[in-house]
Amino acid sequence: MRLSPTLALTPAKALACAACGHVIGPAGEPWKPLAALRERPLKDLGEAYPTRDDFMLREFSCPECGALLDSETAVAGDPFLDDVIFP
Repeated sequence: MRLSPTLALTPAKALACAACGHVIGPAGEPWKPLAALRERPLKDLGEAYPTRDDFMLREFSCPECGALLDSETAVAGDPFLDDVIFP
């Protein structure tokens, strides 16, 4: 069952990439630590984002196909925003 444009729930109640079906992890638990992560300074995105050096863009991708699953902005070193999807 598709939950969003990027995430799906499998019949076994696991969270999966909607693009390729790769199982990211069990539903009901934080999934972002199980995804591929790319972090970069927000200021590197261009002059439209003039921010402090420690503001980061985090991109969470499928470890199998590389499809972007979610992104968030954060201060470097802060924990991930917990995205927990319950079946």
